Amino acid sequence: MSRPPATSGMRHLALYVQDLDACEYFYVDLLGMSVEWRPDADNVYLTSGNDNLALHRAVEKPTGPQKLDHLGFILNKPEDVDAWHTFLLEHDIVMKTRPKTHRDGARSFYCLDPDGNTVQMIFHPPLVV
Repeated sequence: MSRPPATSGMRHLALYVQDLDACEYFYVDLLGMSVEWRPDADNVYLTSGNDNLALHRAVEKPTGPQKLDHLGFILNKPEDVDAWHTFLLEHDIVMKTRPKTHRDGARSFYCLDPDGNTVQMIFHPPLVV
């Protein structure tokens, strides 16, 4: 059997989080996503218009072999990376790195969401429309 048609890209991610309210604030009020659907008090689906991030309240810290290194948000210009870094610092978001330009021309930094997930804010030239 030959491979089916290519996907349209990875545009959905689901995270278990312990502090659903704080994570919703981070992704909605700080990063600018909007609530797409709230099926109940333990789940919320967010979007930036072309993606979907599901936040599921974790009763216990998830365990098992699946590990998430980080999730990334694409920015349109390299200077947007620095603006986001400054903005998130002003909102007391914990930073893992400072903005950096990479060998491939990308520019990014890493921070933590309220649940400790690593979030990358990145300008990546091949993905800019």
